Amino acid sequence: MILDPILDMFRGKAVTIPPLDGAFRPNTRLDDAPALVGLTEPDNLLVADGRLLASSGNAVYSIAAGAEPKVVETFPSPITALALSPSGELTVSIESGKLLISGKEVSLPADVSCITALAYAEDGTLWLANGSAQHAPSQWAADLMKKGASGSLWRRDAASGDFRKVAGDIAFPYGLHPIGGDVLVSESWRHQLVRFDGATGNRSTVLTHLPGYPARLSPSADGGAWLALFAPRNRLIEFVLQETHYRRDMIDQVPPAYWIAPSLASSRSFLEPLQCGGIRTMGIHKPWSPSRSYGLVVKLDQNIQPQFSLHSRANGTRHGICSVAEKDGRLFIASRGGNCVLAVDTGGF
Repeated sequence: MILDPILDMFRGKAVTIPPLDGAFRPNTRLDDAPALVGLTEPDNLLVADGRLLASSGNAVYSIAAGAEPKVVETFPSPITALALSPSGELTVSIESGKLLISGKEVSLPADVSCITALAYAEDGTLWLANGSAQHAPSQWAADLMKKGASGSLWRRDAASGDFRKVAGDIAFPYGLHPIGGDVLVSESWRHQLVRFDGATGNRSTVLTHLPGYPARLSPSADGGAWLALFAPRNRLIEFVLQETHYRRDMIDQVPPAYWIAPSLASSRSFLEPLQCGGIRTMGIHKPWSPSRSYGLVVKLDQNIQPQFSLHSRANGTRHGICSVAEKDGRLFIASRGGNCVLAVDTGGF
């Protein structure tokens, strides 16, 4: 209703979040899945030359079952995104704002310094998501708490090598999935997937009201896609986002690790918020209790509609899923909060 914003001043505004139901029905598939390898905060997953690659800190590792991760390449600062070109060129962005293709630094527009995702189209076009104009990729919580929407979408033509800005005013774009000449973008702070026209930059919302903060997208074998959600929405955080003065005081006076904000892992310190919300009975942490962290992977069909999902609930440990990759009938899942890479057979879904 048009009068709702005015009436909310007198009656109060209800804080609601989408329920975990239907395709998002909770389960324990991520906690039940076997760990392929242990790796400190694995972030990006990529299949290259038949190998599974994973980024952790400032290094790219090659991962295989039954073996220790092997360092493939290291960089001056933490890796923020990985992609592989159709011709096999490894493309890497790092925290300092640099982009390297096959080890060579590529000139970037002055506005690009927070690269959160990279993806190549079949024709060699490189899509680039710039998460924020004010913050580095590791400062994503500050961008959310300041209600940032300064992200942008860029494309690099394969022939000329020049970058062109396709769209701006995006609330932290965190995942890319090329579809023909268009691209699907996960817009984290608005909890939705948006399709952008590659030529005009026109946008259309494809999937909205997600129950968490969407991260990276990756293709599935059946022509659909996999979506990682790195943290859950909850009522306390949604309430804090409405309280401007409280958020400003929190940002100024409280260390970021203890903000009332989403997290990649929780229950690691007695100083964390939401401990009273973590309901325990007879010493058991209830899986449905409020949590700042969660593990969630969603399978999308060819129409970008949810089919089913894999969860690590509030009492689980495989939280902070930022990237997934499908290879030879198996789904590999990077859990930053669980410090491991999981492997699940897709035939079991």
